[in-house]
Amino acid sequence: MWLDKWNRWKPTSLKSFVSLFLVAVSLTVMTASCSPGNGGSASGRKELTLVSYAVTRAAYEKIIPLFTKQWEEKTGETVTFDQSYGGSGSQTRAVIDGLEADIVALALSADTLQIQDAGLIKPGWEKKTPNGDGIVHRSVGVIVTREGNPKNIQSWDDLARDDVSVVTANPKTSGGARWNYMALWGKVTRTGGTEEQAKDFVTKVYANVPVLPRDAREATDAFFAQKQGDALINYENEVILAKQQGQDLPYVVPNINISIDNPIAVVDSYVDKRGTREVAEAFVQFLFTPEAQREFAKVGFRPVVPEVVAEFADTYPKISNLFTIADFGGWNQVSPKFFADGGIFDEVQANIARR
Repeated sequence: MWLDKWNRWKPTSLKSFVSLFLVAVSLTVMTASCSPGNGGSASGRKELTLVSYAVTRAAYEKIIPLFTKQWEEKTGETVTFDQSYGGSGSQTRAVIDGLEADIVALALSADTLQIQDAGLIKPGWEKKTPNGDGIVHRSVGVIVTREGNPKNIQSWDDLARDDVSVVTANPKTSGGARWNYMALWGKVTRTGGTEEQAKDFVTKVYANVPVLPRDAREATDAFFAQKQGDALINYENEVILAKQQGQDLPYVVPNINISIDNPIAVVDSYVDKRGTREVAEAFVQFLFTPEAQREFAKVGFRPVVPEVVAEFADTYPKISNLFTIADFGGWNQVSPKFFADGGIFDEVQANIARR
């Protein structure tokens, strides 16, 4: 069953790095055959709908067959999956508007909290996962440079230099760009600086951003296709997956960094309506097994299970100063403080305009 009602296919080239940034594009994939549309069971059959953001697709295409095989061996039931991939923000809105997702795997907890606020997910969803925080995999911020790194960019500090032009999306319109902003902010406040010093630093960086693209895909297109900027703020998982697709991109992983934590949750209202709670919860639990975590790690995501973290230690260098969104009070405090109308980011933009 194709979720065409919610998603529209827009072809892109797999040979292009831009194809890894389908954040504004929704697409759907069918795994196995389609079963009854209400998610209930015809004899011995269940159907789950997974709604996620674009770059997780490579991992889930490997993980889902592992789970369906295990579930059938354990229960005798056949499980099929409808999968919907697109920009995390647009996926969030689709679920709130009626896309009956059993499981949501989104880019940031703020999106999951929006679904909670809409009454579809019960509070406390984070504690239902084996690690107790709802985070199924992680990433960190990186700085992608031009070939040979001609500007010798080595850290966030270099993005504030007068001779460096930076590309990043607008955090007012891009959820992913909010991670970029908070990485820059935390670079100051998590190393002993004040909020005023942090505001001064991010003002210098964003003064070097000539245009704020709407989302990560547009930012990537500006950097690679339009050749704008000397540096692109991006995510480690994106550049690792790009390398696997044949694009060996030069990049820097700053030692002062934010943990980009990606949540997983069962959508309570829909699983109860569709009669899929048991299998949906089992799938979420399966995602924290070593075999599932290895598949996330293989395509660029930092695993959260200690055993697999140790296995991939060479792939994912340890960050000396790694902070989280919780260090700023969580997304419930960060979103209004920094990104609401009249928030700190608007103040930063106003300061740039007055220069």
